[in-house]
Amino acid sequence: MGKITVETCEIEGLKVITPKVFEDERGYFVETYQYNDFKEAGIDVNFVQDNQSASVKNVLRGLHFQINYPQDKLVRVINGRVFDVAVDIRKGSKTFGKWFGVELSAENKKQFFVPKGFAHGFYVMSDYAEFCYKVSDFYHPNDEGGIMYNDPALAIDWPFEEGCELILSDKDKVHPSFEEFKKERGL
Repeated sequence: MGKITVETCEIEGLKVITPKVFEDERGYFVETYQYNDFKEAGIDVNFVQDNQSASVKNVLRGLHFQINYPQDKLVRVINGRVFDVAVDIRKGSKTFGKWFGVELSAENKKQFFVPKGFAHGFYVMSDYAEFCYKVSDFYHPNDEGGIMYNDPALAIDWPFEEGCELILSDKDKVHPSFEEFKKERGL
């Protein structure tokens, strides 16, 4: 394995990956994904699509999940800095409703593996950020679900700067509460 370090999180299935960076006076080289290394680390996933988004400071995207076509995600930041969050929504999980967050940045080059069964979102802490992610299923536009990012039942400790004005999409402003989500899904 040697080219990546994998940290398990207090929520089973979530993993923070730090790749080995080769630096010299010219800059750096990093292998961001190599199937055999990831498989050895317990992430044996067939990724079928790569996505990239760009966002300005104080954008919050999430908390999103796919209803019938869940996706494993491997996320990273190539420009800027974000606080990335996953919430366990796996039926019967001992950590159901718990969240874990990690700072991802161009500088730390960390990646976050979010398996199926989690709601996911991120908050942009830098002036600008570019976010890349691999997913294990194709995008199905009618299969999107969401949970309100600031639901007190989840108590996510977002690192908002004092006085910041969040920038949310129209759909992210109206996601159901965690209680409503549970009722809708019979959980």
